[in-house]
Amino acid sequence: MKINMNKNIIPHNYQISVNDRRKSNQHNSFLLWFTGLSGSGKSTIANVVEQKLHQKGIKTFTLDGDNIRKGINNDLTFSPEDRTENIRRIAEVANLMVNAGLVTLAAFVSPYKKDRENIRSIVKDVNFVEIFINTSLKECESRDVKGLYKKARAGEIKNMTGISAPYEAPESPDIEIKTENESVEAAAQRIVDYITPKLSKQQ
Repeated sequence: MKINMNKNIIPHNYQISVNDRRKSNQHNSFLLWFTGLSGSGKSTIANVVEQKLHQKGIKTFTLDGDNIRKGINNDLTFSPEDRTENIRRIAEVANLMVNAGLVTLAAFVSPYKKDRENIRSIVKDVNFVEIFINTSLKECESRDVKGLYKKARAGEIKNMTGISAPYEAPESPDIEIKTENESVEAAAQRIVDYITPKLSKQQ
């Protein structure tokens, strides 16, 4: 029997607030969420965006499958239910990082619209920037950097987004990147240009 411990959890009021940390860092903090098919270029573009922000003196951290699936979420599968829990946990971690005063970048397939809406509610709409890396399945499959599509076509991987599991594309993302028509450098610069006013805006 699972016991609900929430009634025994009493928040402690710490003296240093998120606004104090933002003031110390001299910039705002929020979450950049990169969504798209596997192989679309999410992590590649996020990496260049982070480099550009670092050069500007912005304090950042990037979350992706490598540092999440191998650690905090190593108990989860790729079933629809576990995908939802995977994204929920990532959103909670991202929320802590935003509260720590960091511009947080997260690059995950995150195929379900309801899960991305849940991220928005966890970190708050004002702290959420949705970036849709819109690369066609044909292009992603031709790249197949990790060999996942080949395995999925051979039946070795189940619940592969785009092959045997759905991807619900964002209807009105803050930024849409079509990698077949735009270079990584140009895409990253467009994202940085978009968020630059937000970096100095008071929440």
